[in-house]
Amino acid sequence: MPIKKYNAITPGTRFRLSNAFTEITASKPEKSLTVGLKKRGGRNRTGKMTHRNRGGGHKRKYRVIDFKRNKENMSAEVLTVEYDPNRSAYIALVQYEDGEKRYIIAPNGIQVGQKIMSGAKATPDVGNALYLKDIPLGSMIHAIELTPGRGAALARSAGTNGQLMSREGKYAVIKLPSGEVRRILLTCKATIGTTSNPDHRLQVLAKAGRRRWMGRRPRVRGVAMNPVDHPMGGGEGRASGGHPRSRTGIMAKGQKTRNNKKHSSKLIITKRNAK
Repeated sequence: MPIKKYNAITPGTRFRLSNAFTEITASKPEKSLTVGLKKRGGRNRTGKMTHRNRGGGHKRKYRVIDFKRNKENMSAEVLTVEYDPNRSAYIALVQYEDGEKRYIIAPNGIQVGQKIMSGAKATPDVGNALYLKDIPLGSMIHAIELTPGRGAALARSAGTNGQLMSREGKYAVIKLPSGEVRRILLTCKATIGTTSNPDHRLQVLAKAGRRRWMGRRPRVRGVAMNPVDHPMGGGEGRASGGHPRSRTGIMAKGQKTRNNKKHSSKLIITKRNAK
């Protein structure tokens, strides 16, 4: 994916680097697979703000994505590759032999007209969804399930992938994008390849207004607050604020915050922050 660089016509374009969208083949989504999306501004069902610095942003429609890939042993043709405002990766519209259309997370390099398949009869080619027991060792995979039949949960964002390292009994050992190595049941599915839009991380927004269009409000640093508002606030002059921690006092650097009694701990072989 090429990155588009702008001439400095205005202050907002001086350092801007954006997506050139060369892979996109359609400008409007499939109407039957879109639903309205209500803004919540970081608030829960009772109206309490549970996530700060959220609100505003451009109006969006949600694209219904097939994360389960449960239409097995039936080939589908890729009709379009589209932009999705709700995620960093691109999505692909596919049509099955019986005429049904679905959206999937687009793998990197997928082409319009390409045939894909899901299930035990699928070959380990880019875009095909297979059970972990059928995927060759060393393969790059994305859209990985954690629970059989529940749908893809891992490696779904732009340019990410996991790697199937080995198999141990009823588990597959997978290295995740974070560096964590963990066991996942062999009856879970994953898609071959890497997710699309790998240069997403190279974009530069260049102005605060662009962040507001994305639904992000201004964030105030903890050291700039008063002691009543943040553990790192207060002090004479420009005080450093002490140990980095969140607004609720959870340590941000160094201290382990994971619950060691968590059920999934026994499935993790190497932690993501292992030196």
